[in-house]
Amino acid sequence: MVALLMFAAVCCAAPVGNAISAYVALKTGVQDDGGIAEGGSAADIPARMLSAYKKAVQQVGTYVPKCRGMGWPVLAGIAKVESNHAMGRNVADSGDIRPKIYGVLLNGSGAGGNTTVFPDTDGGKWDGTANGERAVGPFQFLPSTWEVIGKDANGDKVADPHNADDAALGAAIYLCGSGRDLTKRAQLKAAILQYNHSDAYVANVLGWIDQYTQAAKDPGLKNVSERGRAVVEAALAQRGVPYSWGGGSAKGPSRGICCSPSGKSGASIRGFDCSGLTLYAYAKVGVTLPRTAAAQAGVGRRISASLGTGALKPGDLVFYAYAPGRDSTIYHVGLYTGSGQMINAARPGTVARLDSVNAMSGYAGGARLL
Repeated sequence: MVALLMFAAVCCAAPVGNAISAYVALKTGVQDDGGIAEGGSAADIPARMLSAYKKAVQQVGTYVPKCRGMGWPVLAGIAKVESNHAMGRNVADSGDIRPKIYGVLLNGSGAGGNTTVFPDTDGGKWDGTANGERAVGPFQFLPSTWEVIGKDANGDKVADPHNADDAALGAAIYLCGSGRDLTKRAQLKAAILQYNHSDAYVANVLGWIDQYTQAAKDPGLKNVSERGRAVVEAALAQRGVPYSWGGGSAKGPSRGICCSPSGKSGASIRGFDCSGLTLYAYAKVGVTLPRTAAAQAGVGRRISASLGTGALKPGDLVFYAYAPGRDSTIYHVGLYTGSGQMINAARPGTVARLDSVNAMSGYAGGARLL
């Protein structure tokens, strides 16, 4: 029992993660360490790219007025898989991306999964070569497709697939088709399947869309101090990051350790366990927390479980114990976000997410650090 409690105080782990699987391999594409995605939160999207996605959502109705349900998470899901949001490139204020993003030459060689020859259609105007076709830009359009759906979104009178604004709008138009309702799962799947006729691709993109959609549902943070807000927002930004037993530090997600009581290892997973996530969030405001959930219960002013969850305020730590009232048996910690919810790195096989404070058993009160 003692050994179990020692493990539980750290939280648990699972070998879970999303690998980026683009339609074509990017010649100079950047993937995160080990091919494991770091999360489905707005925090993993460069600000200028996220701005482009949101702008496209506002503009697409001009071109496809019957389109319904186009949101930035849909575009982000595609761009995550196709180019990892142009990560590693410079995105200018104008939206121009440099260096440009090129896929492999689609000559049927098998490189990057291409087995079909695509003859040149643009003389190298967009893809930099007249020897054949290759996909271009953060949304990886073929030049022939871009000539049909490409629009000028940033007002420079050029529809450029290497421009974040133009490319995002082009993707929105393409996914909307003649007027899809993307709030309907079947039509959303059809739109993604049109983008790439692969069931595995559709599943991958849908996974990211779901994570980004959840990330967009931020709880209201009213009457919260500036530091408290910073802590909560730091934790919320990690929604979608894989659970990793022993993972997480003041610097962010990290590979964990082996092994949890159930035998799960975090050594190959870049992410957070419960106490790693709270440690990271508080580090953002200069507060250093101990590494384990039980030790974190000794920091700040304790909020008795007898007061109920109504006594909690956004930013408070929330604890769970095998034997509530005995802090040595605390096995889990979350971070309260308000409205009866907490940001929670729960257990093996999950990602950091918003949960009810009643989602875990053995509520043992909280702690107020700010």
